[in-house]
Amino acid sequence: MRHLALVLALLIGAIAPAHADPEANKKVVLDFYEKGLNQKDFDAAAKHFGPKYIQHNPTAPDGIEGFKAFIAFRKEKFPNAKSEIKRAFAEGDYVILHVHGVREPGERGVAIVDIFRLENGKIVEHWDVVQPIPEKPANSNGMF
Repeated sequence: MRHLALVLALLIGAIAPAHADPEANKKVVLDFYEKGLNQKDFDAAAKHFGPKYIQHNPTAPDGIEGFKAFIAFRKEKFPNAKSEIKRAFAEGDYVILHVHGVREPGERGVAIVDIFRLENGKIVEHWDVVQPIPEKPANSNGMF
């Protein structure tokens, strides 16, 4: 009977989904962000996509091809754009980045919160919230 229990436990372990590794997921998203957004290298970033990519930003096309078009646009129109990651958080299959995005050197830029969902260590979904950095903020706390 113990042998049967052991075999069942091994079978269940073999077919059960792997548990998310938040630190590994964070590394995936950080590399994806650097390759895609800063280096504007779609091919290097695309290795981190799962079989699908659901885009929730209403101004961006959906899917992997939509991201490819975004990178081509960014490379052509804003070749000097840089996104500096200020903070990165990971829990389960979610990674959240707090980012200072600047399209052209010398601009104040925008504060961005990017949320990524991963499946099996691959990026499959994205949300973001973007807020312009004001010239004269109402307080001196900063956005980062």
